[in-house]
Amino acid sequence: MALTNEDLLAISQLLDTKLDARLKPMESDIRSIRDEQILMRDEQRRFRDELNALRDEQKRIRLIIENDVLRAISILAENYLPAAKRYESAAEQIHAMQTDIDIMKKVIADHSEKLKRIS
Repeated sequence: MALTNEDLLAISQLLDTKLDARLKPMESDIRSIRDEQILMRDEQRRFRDELNALRDEQKRIRLIIENDVLRAISILAENYLPAAKRYESAAEQIHAMQTDIDIMKKVIADHSEKLKRIS
């Protein structure tokens, strides 16, 4: 049995229809994948931009720490030891003065008592 041109054409159209039916969902999937790929590239760009912004901010903060904070801490540290020694010395003097004042209070109270008896 020989196939006619019409039979071959009908078979060809049937195959084309079946092939189209199978290819359309694949084409749709490929389009979806491409769209997602584009979205992912956009997300990657945004992420890179944010990362660069964070790096710039980190550099700025590092410079502030180096130039301002560390310098201020260094100045405080330089002044702390001499001030602490002055306070320590002053504390000893204050203690000695307090002892002297306590003795003077006792002597004055005693002298006041003696003056009251004399007068």
